Amino acid sequence: MNLYDEELPLEPEAERRAGYRERSLRFGPMIGAKKIGMTIYHLEVGLRIGPDHTEIGNEEWLIVLEGEPTVRTPDGEQRLVPGDVAVFSEGPEGAHSVSGPGRVVMMSTKIDPSASEYPDSNKIGIWPPNKLFRLDDAVDYFDGEA
Repeated sequence: MNLYDEELPLEPEAERRAGYRERSLRFGPMIGAKKIGMTIYHLEVGLRIGPDHTEIGNEEWLIVLEGEPTVRTPDGEQRLVPGDVAVFSEGPEGAHSVSGPGRVVMMSTKIDPSASEYPDSNKIGIWPPNKLFRLDDAVDYFDGEA
């Protein structure tokens, strides 16, 4: 497959969120990948791939194909250009979000289970089972145990 030639389908209406991506293609499975996930995103000006987050258990890479997207990290915001590569390590130092304009590829290790923490909304996501929880809802270790 060619990263520049692939058509990126418009996300179904039910999956679209104001301010976030509208066109993407998860293609790791299409090329037989089992341990690395890859997705191409097309981002219009101001659209983001997703909320600011930290990976727990996986590492992500960003490769800029076209445009000049902006990356937000704990060090601030930085505009990138085609050919730039960024790595977002596991843990708080790898916190990030990406906004357009641009066509980018995100790659990630696929170690399950994993988690993502969302500092702006005080949530954590666990993958699998693909569920999100508010950190404020934490319970005692023995809560509900016999």
